[in-house]
Amino acid sequence: MADVPQNAPEQCPGTQSEEAGKSSACAGCPNQIICASGAAKEPDPAIEEIRQRMTSVKHKIVVLSGKGGVGKSTFTAHLAHGIANDDTKQVAVLDVDICGPSIPRVMGLDGEQVHQSGSGWSPVYVEDNLGVMSVGFLLGSPEDAVIWRGPKKNGLIKQFLRDVDWGEIDYLVIDTPPGTSDEHLSVVQYLSAANVDGAVIITTPQEVSLLDVRKEINFCKKVDLPVIGVVENMSGFVCPNCKIESQIFPPTTGGAVKMCQDMQVPFLGKLPLDPRIGKCCDEGKSYLSEVPDSPASQAFREIIQKIQITCDTSAGVSREEETGEMDTT
Repeated sequence: MADVPQNAPEQCPGTQSEEAGKSSACAGCPNQIICASGAAKEPDPAIEEIRQRMTSVKHKIVVLSGKGGVGKSTFTAHLAHGIANDDTKQVAVLDVDICGPSIPRVMGLDGEQVHQSGSGWSPVYVEDNLGVMSVGFLLGSPEDAVIWRGPKKNGLIKQFLRDVDWGEIDYLVIDTPPGTSDEHLSVVQYLSAANVDGAVIITTPQEVSLLDVRKEINFCKKVDLPVIGVVENMSGFVCPNCKIESQIFPPTTGGAVKMCQDMQVPFLGKLPLDPRIGKCCDEGKSYLSEVPDSPASQAFREIIQKIQITCDTSAGVSREEETGEMDTT
């Protein structure tokens, strides 16, 4: 859990639990007295520090998936590339997939390292208007395993959000691991005061993937994280020679469209399979730039436009709520 201290025992109930400082797992813990007193239930001061850091970030988008292998990091990278194609936009990607950081490879940044300045960690830049931060930059080798318990992961996520000097940026896209675990709770908790625009959830058409996406949507509802929408990835394959479309992952229960209708969340669109997407990711290139006229590139652009419209709309609503005035422009 995000409220478990780094030096806590394995069975720690968490600082927000009614059992904090009182359960058998708390015996001998250095935090037992402060937890039992209730002082540990006070809001983490990092939340306010992160809010202040994030005042220079206009939009924050969290990319989620219920299951691994559905193309979440690929979508994150191309969402960032697509927005950054507009030279007037400053974009950043934060990779909080601590155990499986694939963003450095997908964005062509393997072997890069993080540099520190007086104002904090500096992102690694793909382009002048596209920066990236990932635990992959902190490893000695891309093949090094990150074997950390939850509290250590949470500590690094806090450090990324609080100590990275993002500068003035329009979009921060946060790539998360699959599921609904420590990393997701940490992101939501630490950004709770920073006005997150919402989550984009990635799935594939078959029911085995949709089952976990339903859980992801329910997670968002429980933690008050708005759902910008769902993207159905790998939605059919069009042969480049005969142009016939095949369903590699058949939507046996109606696919993401029906699921979104049932759960009353927006459906953003379908992305077709294209082997060139995987090739571009392996080579650290933007598929949108390499194959700009493909059906998948067109689908990417339409989905990205919908996300930007939603973010701009939510930002307008937030300003109205803060000022108490209706925007009539």
